[in-house]
Amino acid sequence: MLKLSKLATAVALVVAGAAVHAGEVEVLHYWTSGGEAKSVAELKKIMQAKGHTWKDFAVAGGGGDNAATVLKSRVVSGNPPAAAQIKGPAIQEWASEGVLANLDATAKAEKWDELLPTVVADVMKYKGSYVAAPVNVHRVNWMWANSAVLKKVGVTTTPKTWDEFFVAAEKVKKAGLIPVAHGGQNWQDFTTFESVVLGVGGAKFFTDALIKLDQKALTSATMKKSLETFRKVKGYTDAAAPGRDWNLATAMVIQEKAAFQFMGDWAKGEFSAAGKVPGKDYICAAAPGTANAYTFNVDSFAMFKLKDAGAQKAQADLAAAIMGTEFQEVFNLNKGSIPVRLKMSMDKFDDCAKLSSKDFVDTAKTGGLVPSVAHGMAIKPAAEGAIKDAVSQFWNDDKISVADGMKNIAKAAATK
Repeated sequence: MLKLSKLATAVALVVAGAAVHAGEVEVLHYWTSGGEAKSVAELKKIMQAKGHTWKDFAVAGGGGDNAATVLKSRVVSGNPPAAAQIKGPAIQEWASEGVLANLDATAKAEKWDELLPTVVADVMKYKGSYVAAPVNVHRVNWMWANSAVLKKVGVTTTPKTWDEFFVAAEKVKKAGLIPVAHGGQNWQDFTTFESVVLGVGGAKFFTDALIKLDQKALTSATMKKSLETFRKVKGYTDAAAPGRDWNLATAMVIQEKAAFQFMGDWAKGEFSAAGKVPGKDYICAAAPGTANAYTFNVDSFAMFKLKDAGAQKAQADLAAAIMGTEFQEVFNLNKGSIPVRLKMSMDKFDDCAKLSSKDFVDTAKTGGLVPSVAHGMAIKPAAEGAIKDAVSQFWNDDKISVADGMKNIAKAAATK
């Protein structure tokens, strides 16, 4: 992240230079397509109904890299938006610069501490105070399967363990179909990897190894077994996987060319767009061994310091609206994710979302709710990038032994 020089001066510039009219809220986001754009329009309507002026600051690019670059230049010049789409550890990095607004008054009035699992609330806080509002929850550790393919090859029950999965994968392979649809990009490799680690070692081991980056865990027998399992999964992918986009891998499952895919619940949008129905045409299930765990990816908006009283009021209303039941329902129905707000009615949501919501609540109580490393929710970007590279090198090069792969990942985890 770009360090802001002379912090006190920068904050003064933010206050003096943010030419925001009373009641105006400028929102930087990268939701520019499909259901996401529809959802932003709903948020705009909610704010306008409260008498505020919405100033849209959309920056194309689904991963948010373009938006992050624009945001840095705006803050450095002393002219930040009221809110910006930021997630994970990046929230704390911005907060440490002293440029984020304190949302505790809104959070207290809206009872956020009661409506958010502690592990999610902590991501939204800096030194105990809220500085960001969460929008949704994506479950990452999903396994998607084509019902017709499984029936065709004689797989009658959804695999719940890795051993059961490999038995099913072998049947698919013998039938001349592709067992695992995969896109060879480092974040996709790591999405599969973290589901394997979670399934082999459980939530506590996942936390020790991939979040705390504990060297003992990273070089343990459990990590060895995780890498052996991960490599075995690779053996059931097709030769054309490298470089393939995730949605094209999902299409392989939809089109009955492949049986399984390990991907977050944004994949559900592809099934829905193809007119497929969960429970009938496709199966959504926790990745093998992870029924009692949940890797989450939460979108959120961090709020920047503003001087104008009208703008501050608009900003507080925006934070409240983001966590409100109306927006939580509309946005997540469009996005394929689930509300981050607990105690929400799920009547309008499909079976996959209902399962996700139930598991989200249950794992929050048992300690099985953990942030996704693959999707920028858990560790600093430098370490995350280094580990992703080491995991992908292991995935793509069969000559790298399990022992060497483990050493490479442990070394990458030490990256500062």
